[in-house]
Amino acid sequence: MRRTQWFSTAVHTAALLAITSCSTADRKSADSASATGTPFKVALLTPGPISDQSWNGGAYAGLMRIRDSLGATVSHIQTKTPAEFEEQFRQYGSQGYNLVIGHGFEFQDAARRVGPDFPKTVYITTSSASSGTNVGGIEFAFSDASYLAGMLAGSLTKTNIIGTIGGTELPPVKASFEAFTRGAKAVNPKVTVVGAFIGNWDDVSAGKEQALAQIGRGADIIFQNADAAGLGVFQAARETKKALVIGSNANQNAIAPEVTIGSVVIDLPHAFITVAREVKSGHFKARVIKLGTHEDVVMLVVNPAFQGHIPAALQQRVDSLQREMRAGRFSADSTR
Repeated sequence: MRRTQWFSTAVHTAALLAITSCSTADRKSADSASATGTPFKVALLTPGPISDQSWNGGAYAGLMRIRDSLGATVSHIQTKTPAEFEEQFRQYGSQGYNLVIGHGFEFQDAARRVGPDFPKTVYITTSSASSGTNVGGIEFAFSDASYLAGMLAGSLTKTNIIGTIGGTELPPVKASFEAFTRGAKAVNPKVTVVGAFIGNWDDVSAGKEQALAQIGRGADIIFQNADAAGLGVFQAARETKKALVIGSNANQNAIAPEVTIGSVVIDLPHAFITVAREVKSGHFKARVIKLGTHEDVVMLVVNPAFQGHIPAALQQRVDSLQREMRAGRFSADSTR
């Protein structure tokens, strides 16, 4: 959905899983690249550190999947400002990279400016509805799984007050919170949703402060999408023991399993490898690629440690709707 970071152990685990799940076709592709002596070069720009166990960490795991499955030469750099976005896009283009991924809504403008100058490089930006001759976007249908998370929160709240905490007010984040609210109200019209944006994606202390403020107002379930800052929300819930958390972007269920209901997950490795295969094969066509529940890229993953606290009827209702989403018969956008 948006952006954030990861912990090295989780990344190494994801990379190991990618290695063991590498298909025969991927191995042949890697062998072919080695035989020609022309490496497939892929770069990733993230807006935050890959230690966030969320948006940025998931992207780095995706880069490792590309490296291990397609035999690619890879590079990663963390960027902070629009000037850095453009500078690094140009640097990778001049170095002959085949694919450069800017991981976040904020990379779109830089990709559009730089793309025409390096026509042999494919530039992809995520959470993006932007495309050009050699520029593509990936839109994640994050709202569908967020709607399901809202159904859980609306049903499980005891105070009828739930919260959302985001990093900054990027359109995809706002849209997911709106879907979460609609899901909650669909099962519990009495629920009140309190929302806050931290103003950045990195300040763990600020994330904790916002969570404590919402808990003080009676919120007993908080859906966070704040990258590294979101780790502070888990801290607040764990220390007060007065609220539960729903994670985002990556599977965050293991961060604080005793207070985590589940996570709205984007399978970034799956999304990245799908695009990278197209680029490597020479069959990529610039466009906006929409990936969601239907493609098994975005999903609600309930925390196994919390499963016993969810009434069977509620779990069946959520599972049934998620199957409808996978089949393309239901969209959270249709509930607006």
